[in-house]
Amino acid sequence: MTTMTAVATYRALPIDDPEALQDVSVPVPDLGPHDVLVRVEAVSVNPVDVKRRSTLADSQTPVILGFDAAGVVEAVGDAVSTLAVGDEVWYAGDISRQGTNAQFHAVDERIAARKPASLSYAEAAALPLTTITAWEALFERFGLTAESTGDLLVLGAAGGVGSVMIQLAKARTKVRVIATASRDDSRQWALQMGADAVIDHHDLRAGAADVAPDGIDYVFSPHSAGNVETYAAIMRPFGHITAIDEPPGLDLLPLKEKSIAWHWELMFTRPLFGYDLAAQQRLLADAAAMVDDGVLRTTVTTTIDDFSAAGLREAHRQVESGRMIGKVVICR
Repeated sequence: MTTMTAVATYRALPIDDPEALQDVSVPVPDLGPHDVLVRVEAVSVNPVDVKRRSTLADSQTPVILGFDAAGVVEAVGDAVSTLAVGDEVWYAGDISRQGTNAQFHAVDERIAARKPASLSYAEAAALPLTTITAWEALFERFGLTAESTGDLLVLGAAGGVGSVMIQLAKARTKVRVIATASRDDSRQWALQMGADAVIDHHDLRAGAADVAPDGIDYVFSPHSAGNVETYAAIMRPFGHITAIDEPPGLDLLPLKEKSIAWHWELMFTRPLFGYDLAAQQRLLADAAAMVDDGVLRTTVTTTIDDFSAAGLREAHRQVESGRMIGKVVICR
């Protein structure tokens, strides 16, 4: 087979435009030495997919979006040593390469791992990007360990990253997890994930003062614009914030008086710079073991059985709504 089906775009368009995501036929990707070719069985849509689609520069060639994937290895590059044809894998991809919304996808073996045996492809596809993000934020940016205590505030707790972060923090640390949510359904979801307390992000200062009057130690921030002064007010001195967004003109000076540290988390940093790639494979293998041990649960809440432009447009619509709980998955 020399060609494959894929879902692609050529320029930034509103998701209700039929050309925002289109069914196309493209060549099957060539493999580098460390690449595996995966027959993609399921993908999920993250906010980063929506952002990339809506800000894409015009292209003369099809741009295939998508990061999360679960599927089966169909072929391997000459230097591949950790995966084999027939392995069922999961991964979150590389932002500098074509994406996973395709029949086949090439990915570096060092950022992929065998998927949890206990999960279906759809259940597995919901987790890689959010798990890597939450894991790196907790254990690399914050430096938390099994003995770590204190209060962790997780904003957007009912979203993909927040849902995994709550679970990982409760399973692998001793911190108290305070989640933010504003609707009954999102509050219940955060509690189901294991949050110790839930406060309304619309009145963050008052809510934090009620549950943590002595101050918050760690803040996970997916929505930083307009919140820096509030973070400075509700946190303890020498606290830590990890952000995954990039609002323009962000002023961090309010944090100086308390010597609060600001960290950035981008799960694509390793593949972008070829830096310690195998760390993500190890991370995904550890997470798979946690899933199979019943410690970490999938966060899929919506499954679309239509691996096509129409199915992916619907998934993008749901993520764009800002009301998603958990993750939406598209499968074959």
